[in-house]
Amino acid sequence: MKIRIGAGPVVEDGARPDDSGLAGLAAGAEERGIDSIWLSDLASAPHMVDPLVGMAYAAGRTERLKLGTGVLVLPGRNPAIVAAQLAGLAALAPRRILPVFGVRPARRADRPLFAVPGGRRAEVFEEALRVVRALLTEPVVTHHGTFFHLDEASVAPLPAKPLDLWLGGRIPVAMDRVGRLADGWLGSNVTPAEAGACRALIERAAARAGRAVDDDHYGTNLAVVLDGTDERLVDLLRAQIARTRPDLDDPDALLCRGWDALRAQLGRYADEGLSKFVVRPAGPVRSRAEFLDAFAAELLPLENR
Repeated sequence: MKIRIGAGPVVEDGARPDDSGLAGLAAGAEERGIDSIWLSDLASAPHMVDPLVGMAYAAGRTERLKLGTGVLVLPGRNPAIVAAQLAGLAALAPRRILPVFGVRPARRADRPLFAVPGGRRAEVFEEALRVVRALLTEPVVTHHGTFFHLDEASVAPLPAKPLDLWLGGRIPVAMDRVGRLADGWLGSNVTPAEAGACRALIERAAARAGRAVDDDHYGTNLAVVLDGTDERLVDLLRAQIARTRPDLDDPDALLCRGWDALRAQLGRYADEGLSKFVVRPAGPVRSRAEFLDAFAAELLPLENR
């Protein structure tokens, strides 16, 4: 498996709410040979830009850096427009665009922005994903489903190499969806043992559907708590984990305190069959450049290049 480690959003102490720091993150990651950066879909959060807009901006400022969404909320977006945007990105930055889709907004404040018929979000998601894949792989698409209707629709240019469409999620029904419909999985808030169980569920679902997910298309997000991180922010992150995972006995099991702990945790995930990782700091950092320097020194030697 090809181990690859990308960076999530990195915010500097004292940054203005309208300062995403994306220019420095993209250029700094590419300069240091970091594999990828991943942009969150947090429409109402400070320091964030729409991930598709951010990917286009970062693609224009870099030449090799891969650009991912972690994750893009699909229900509530027009899937034909999403497909056209991804096709354009793939043309501008071939083999560098890594879309990962999710079902629900991460923030409650964002939910009104991604409205769907009540109780039918999962249905909308699956149909939208099929529409996106069809438009990115077929020259002309006619689709008449429950939620979307297209007559001889197309996007251009079609990617020379089909884009891999990954999904997030954690619960069994989401793992079944990955196996049936997706090319990979990017988890979040799962322990290594749980990640291994998720992979097994995906593999079984894919086998039932007569398909397979590549061995190295399994990954997860991780947060690293660096020296000097405000413990109040760590407490907030711990509380967020507890809300997301009320079944988890110890939220600290998903926090890595320092680079040594992070490397050890990455090893445990790799033992469970994961090979793609997105690492972000648990809070604002004193210097984005210093964080990226440490990231490169501590984590890039773990990649098998």
